[in-house]
Amino acid sequence: MFPAEEIKRLIEAGLACDYVNIQGDDGVHFTGIVVSAAFDGLPRVRQHRAVYATLGRLMGNEIHALQLQTFTPAKWADVRGELGL
Repeated sequence: MFPAEEIKRLIEAGLACDYVNIQGDDGVHFTGIVVSAAFDGLPRVRQHRAVYATLGRLMGNEIHALQLQTFTPAKWADVRGELGL
């Protein structure tokens, strides 16, 4: 079992983030929201790859699945109320 808090720590250590929220209660399947200015101008798939890169070999091993929502700070300002955050 892998703790969600450790995933959050690894993402924050590898990517300049404004906000990171990782949830998951079974230790292998997780959902997350990551907000970073580094995503500006990148298509969603490249945003997700940037996050996965911070986790390295853990993806597909200790972390079986990570369902992501990624946002730039500007987009996050628009949608966070809709998400109830």
